[in-house]
Amino acid sequence: MEAIGAVGSRQVVDIRSPAILPGQYGPPPSLQAAPGQGSEFRDLLLRSIEQVNAMQHEANRAVEALVAGEELSPAEVLIAVQKADLAFRLMMQIRNKVVQVYQELQNIRV
Repeated sequence: MEAIGAVGSRQVVDIRSPAILPGQYGPPPSLQAAPGQGSEFRDLLLRSIEQVNAMQHEANRAVEALVAGEELSPAEVLIAVQKADLAFRLMMQIRNKVVQVYQELQNIRV
C-alpha cells in the first residue's frame, strides 16, 4: 500500500494510521483540570474525537486523491471512507449514551 500524495501544497498522508498531532486539539487552558481530578476521562474523550476527526480528514484526502487521478486504488479509498464512517457512528452512539445517562442523573430526586 502506497502513501497518498496530497493535492496541491498538502503533505503526503498514509491512510493506514491516523495523523494526529499531540496537543493539536483540546480544551483551552482555563478548562484543563489538575491531574487526578477526572481529567483521564476527559482526555480519553478528546483523544477519541481527535482520532475520528483525523480519520474523516484522511478519508476526504483519499477521495480527493482518487478524483485527481493519483495512483490510489478505489479499494483503499473505500476502506478509508468506511473506517471513518464506522468510527463516526461509534462516536455518535457513545455520545447518545452519555447524554442519556446525564438526563437520567438529572431526573434523580434527592
